Amino acid sequence: MAARNLKNATIALLVPLPSIVFFLFFIHAHSDAAGGNSVFSWCYNHPFLLANVLFFFNVNVLFWIIGLIQSNNWMIDLYWTVIPVMLVHYYASHPMTVKDGLRSVVVIGLTWVWSVRLTHNYFRREKWQWGEREDWRFNEMRRQYGKQWWWVSFFAVYFSQQIFLIGICLPMYAIHMSNKPWDRWDFLATVACIIGIVIAYYADTQLHDFVQKNERLKELGAPTVPNLDKGLWRYSRHPNYFGEQLWWWSLAGFAWNLEQGWMFIGTFINTLCLAYVTVLVEKRMLKQQHRAEAYGRYQKSTSVWIPWFRSAIKDSKAKTS
Repeated sequence: MAARNLKNATIALLVPLPSIVFFLFFIHAHSDAAGGNSVFSWCYNHPFLLANVLFFFNVNVLFWIIGLIQSNNWMIDLYWTVIPVMLVHYYASHPMTVKDGLRSVVVIGLTWVWSVRLTHNYFRREKWQWGEREDWRFNEMRRQYGKQWWWVSFFAVYFSQQIFLIGICLPMYAIHMSNKPWDRWDFLATVACIIGIVIAYYADTQLHDFVQKNERLKELGAPTVPNLDKGLWRYSRHPNYFGEQLWWWSLAGFAWNLEQGWMFIGTFINTLCLAYVTVLVEKRMLKQQHRAEAYGRYQKSTSVWIPWFRSAIKDSKAKTS
């Protein structure tokens, strides 16, 4: 166990090096590349396309090969929390960048806070193990596609993540391609980003404590609590999802303020995807016999995402049915 954990940690720390080394070499050589016809000249003139090329080869291809070797696609979950940080620094340091210094520093700082929160939650959930398991949705698709999974996984697990991650991080590109001075809309977007991160943190912490409590009850042979409906979870069935979406939509608010409102498209697609995930999660909960009845009542009385007061009318109907 310890040896596997160390091996996976080493792989995870080394795997982004090809992109990092290439970009640092490009930065060092960019002064000679701006007007030439070399590969570096293309990199200089196409920062967004370069980000996609690096993602394709370093994440899609390399992560996919490692996943095939290990029969486990765990790494993409971990790097979901890291790639936005890498992208925001990439855009901030690219030679073509034009930016307002305050806006850039604030967004970089916010992205780091978001990443630290989500990375901490990932390792806490995985009991501080590297690559202990892959996402349950990938497990289900592995069973569904059987022998075809080896090539389906490239598109379902990795190529799709390029669309989502590059798309959802589009505002970071806009922020570093405009020197419009900081204004009150940037301040409001910042406050909303912080609120989203805080909500997601407390929601995930409450969920973690609930899971830990049930594990202790199970070890003692005592009945477990079928459903979490306390704290933020009293007002929303998925407050962690709400906090996460508030963060991304608020980040997109920076792009809107820079007259790049079309960049909401990445956030919108991500929201649609998370809505589908919400349906899958709730179906999965209802399939578990020990919690199906309690969760059914919870669905009838509690808002899906946006925190709101519980419905007393629906509660009373659930009790009399």
